[in-house]
Amino acid sequence: MSVNVNRNVSDVFYRYKMPRLNAKVEGKGNGIKTVIVNMPDIAKALGRPPTYPTKYFGCELGAQTLFDFKNERFIVNGSHDANKLQDLLDGFIRKFVLCPECDNPETDLLVSTKRNTISQGCKACGFHGLLESNHKLVTFILKNPPTLNPASQGSSLTEGKRSKRSKKNGDSTNGEAQDDQDAVDVPPETTLKNGEDDGTEWTVDVSEEAVRARMQDLTEGAKNMTINDDLEKTEKERIDILYVLVKTKRDANQLEDLNVQKEIANEADRLEVKIKAPLLLCELLFDQNILSQIKKYRKLILRFTLNDKKAQRYLMGGIEQVVALHKDQLMAKVPIILKVLYDLDILSEAAIIEWSEKVSKKYISKEISQEIHDKAAPFIKWLKEAEEEESESEEESDVEIEYNDRAQLSPLKQKVQGAPTRKIVEEDDVADVDIDAI
Repeated sequence: MSVNVNRNVSDVFYRYKMPRLNAKVEGKGNGIKTVIVNMPDIAKALGRPPTYPTKYFGCELGAQTLFDFKNERFIVNGSHDANKLQDLLDGFIRKFVLCPECDNPETDLLVSTKRNTISQGCKACGFHGLLESNHKLVTFILKNPPTLNPASQGSSLTEGKRSKRSKKNGDSTNGEAQDDQDAVDVPPETTLKNGEDDGTEWTVDVSEEAVRARMQDLTEGAKNMTINDDLEKTEKERIDILYVLVKTKRDANQLEDLNVQKEIANEADRLEVKIKAPLLLCELLFDQNILSQIKKYRKLILRFTLNDKKAQRYLMGGIEQVVALHKDQLMAKVPIILKVLYDLDILSEAAIIEWSEKVSKKYISKEISQEIHDKAAPFIKWLKEAEEEESESEEESDVEIEYNDRAQLSPLKQKVQGAPTRKIVEEDDVADVDIDAI
């Protein structure tokens, strides 16, 4: 059975398919392990070496991985459910396969061992840029580039080394799979007899350009160390890092700059807190003037919520907190706030209706949350009625539903005016949302 490479795409005619992951648990006790039976076929469909997704599983699960190229066995220590591994594979595909510009899986990884960088090139849209990920797998890829054929070195990545050690000790290898903790074979050092000098003169380039280049390398190295350390921090600490960045840019009045918006979104992605970032944005961007602030920061918010239902749920939690904080000024305006968020495509119809179905005390007290839900009821009713009318044929529906800021004081009005409409467009650019063009 095959599934879409990008499982966020539900189109049954989606051209990029891969086999559904098949896992088999072997052994028992401390020797229990999970064999990814069809990993070579999955890797072929993704255009990546089978060692990459296997190692990714190991990083995510905190387990050792083993590669047996001779028998095409790719193993993760411990007992792991196939569905769980399939979900983890989605994360690997998102980070290391899909193009960041067009979400197309027709990409190649280009590793520069000299610069210690990984670039990604897309054959579909022509995108080319550095891989923006600091996952632990990056270190493994740098040591084991896609162009390297590990099978040529033996049944495992370490057999080349192992065979040399065995020959030195007079032993022979048995071809068993080895743990992947060692790096790929390193060429032996060149040795000289009796300490002879080969006549080569070694000098250090002390020109200004060379010194500047070495300083740049040191700076980049320190920066990478800091970046990697960030991912070892707790989620709260990583959110605090993003909080400082957004607050700094806000205080400098730079949040409407598109490059700054991209920087913030990329930083949230790097820190792996992008889904929860809307909570932080609500805290920093909104107060009693939330209606004008939503429009002002719309493009920044869209970078986090567009087509992301989970992020929209966190945004709703943040909106509840803002309303609770400025209850006297904002409680009566709840339906208007929701309408603006809906009209500007920041919140989807599905996300709003799902929020309305459950009163939660996750972000504020249950009493205030209930009050917010009660205030939102007229807008929710209008939204559901509009959804029902949209499902009817256009010939039968000649009603336009109109909702305004007086809705909580007077009944919802219906006007007979041409074709059905649900959204009142408040800005020229609301209709077409394209994050890449922002």
